[in-house]
Formats: sequence, structure tokens, C-alpha cells
Amino acid sequence: MEIKSQKRMFLYALLITFVMFNFGIYAGYKLESSRINQINDWVIESELELLNQRIQRDAFDVIGLNCDSLVEENIAFADRIFSEAVKIEKYENANRINGDIILLHKRYDLLRTLLWINSIKVKEECNPDYHNVVYLYQYNEPSLEQKAKQRFFSNVLTELKDKKGGEIILIPLAGDNDISVIGMILDKYEVSELPVILIDEKIKITEIESLDDIEKYLD
Repeated sequence: MEIKSQKRMFLYALLITFVMFNFGIYAGYKLESSRINQINDWVIESELELLNQRIQRDAFDVIGLNCDSLVEENIAFADRIFSEAVKIEKYENANRINGDIILLHKRYDLLRTLLWINSIKVKEECNPDYHNVVYLYQYNEPSLEQKAKQRFFSNVLTELKDKKGGEIILIPLAGDNDISVIGMILDKYEVSELPVILIDEKIKITEIESLDDIEKYLD
């Protein structure tokens, strides 16, 4: 009787373990799916907003849009894109990076590239005071050295954004996600290793020790 009781207890414990294990997998799947859906919603909203921005810019010569409004909306949109990029990075750090995440990241990189192009055009047409600061980094399997360097770059750039606010348009882009237009940018600026920071399409920074190393180009 005692042996049967022990077997029953063992089977009961095994069943509980099996149920809990599968529940954990299911809960993890639902959480990851929820986060992917959230990112997808952000992408769609940003695509619509960027389309609105580009239509406004293209209509500039036709209906005489106010430059102040155009610049203000461009800065606000760029700030929102940057805020969402920070959240996406947290989601990716918390989850297994799968094909869906990588695909959404590519869509976001294309959006941010369009934002960059739009920002350049707005600067040409309205001559605003902001600076374009584009941060290109390695997304896929960075080395430990790259991870440390990119974490430092990211922290310094976040500090810069907190300090400068609307004075800069900060655009982070993955430089290794097989997007041809970003590859063309890397070729144009002769970028052979990541990370790198581009300021106002003129200055290339590959090494920094402090915030001052970037700020000196903005004053």
C-alpha cells in the first residue's frame, strides 16, 4: 500500500509539473504575441503619421503651409518614434527574438529612414534649428565588445536627447538588417564597422568617451 501511495504521489507531482510547464509556455507565448501586436500597432500608427508628414511637406509649395507648424510636428513625431524605439528595445531584451520581431524591426527601420529623409527635406525648406543625429548599430548577433560599446553609445545618446529635447532629431537604425537603402547610407559614409553616429549628414563619429564628444558638434 505504501509503494502504491508513493507511486500515486509521484504521478500526481509529475502531472502538476507537466501542467505548470505547459502553462508557462502558453503564458510566455501569449505575452510575446501581445507585445508583437503592440509593436505592429505602433508601426501602423507611425506609417499613417509619416504619410501625413510627407503630404504636408509635399504640399508646402502648393498651399503655403506654415514652417513653424511643419517643424513642430516633425519634432513631435520624431520624439514619439524615439520613445517607441526605447520600448521596443525593452520588449526585445525581455523576449526571444523571433522572425516576427525581426520583420517588425525592419519595418520600423524603414520608417525611421523615411523620417530621416523627411527631416532633411524640412531642414532644407524651413531652415529649423534642430540637428539630425542618426545612430547606426549592429542588431544581429553583436559581439560582447560591440554590445558593451553600443550600450554606452545608447546611454550617452539618451542623455543627449534628455538634455537637448527638440534641438535634436535622434534616429536609431539597425545597420545590418539587410535593408538596401541603409546599406547605401553605410557606403556613402564609408562605414565599415558599427556602431557609428552621423550628425547633420556631415560628421561621422565612431568613438566617444563622454557626452562632450557629441555636444561639441551641436554648438
